[in-house]
Amino acid sequence: MRTFVPAAGLQSFSPLVIAAVFAAFPAIARASLLSPELEDMMAEFISWMVLLVAPITAIIVFWLVHILPEKIAEKKKHPQAKAIQVLCLLSLAFGGLLWPLAWLWAYSKPVIYKLAYGTDVVEPEHESPPIPPRAAALKPAVASEMRLLEEKIAELEAQIAQAEDFRGGRS
Repeated sequence: MRTFVPAAGLQSFSPLVIAAVFAAFPAIARASLLSPELEDMMAEFISWMVLLVAPITAIIVFWLVHILPEKIAEKKKHPQAKAIQVLCLLSLAFGGLLWPLAWLWAYSKPVIYKLAYGTDVVEPEHESPPIPPRAAALKPAVASEMRLLEEKIAELEAQIAQAEDFRGGRS
């Protein structure tokens, strides 16, 4: 089997030919594929993103991470959820130094609270307590009784107002 070996003169000739071709047909050298105007526009857009959007996004993400312990405490019905919320706000003011404490506190079981109150969860204040099934059956009767009581209270308030007017007129 024979291999092709180019002549010695031909090997030194090819780089010279390539250099001559590039010298004969010069091209514009650019570092980018974009036009200069488009590069300027893109640089301005990126600079505005860095100056405005990135800090706002960083602040929002920082805030969302710092309220996580509060959300966890509310979800787990932690009895000290309000105190954890305050610690989260303080953590925002102190640059996140207190955040690990709030995180640990949100996941901890309140032992002393359970000893004092017999439970380690608290129903949130904004939710109404569930109505027992028996009270739900009595609801129409309770509503009519409530109406009667409200009427009686209104009568008593009117009598009190008359008595105060009578005393005010005598003095």
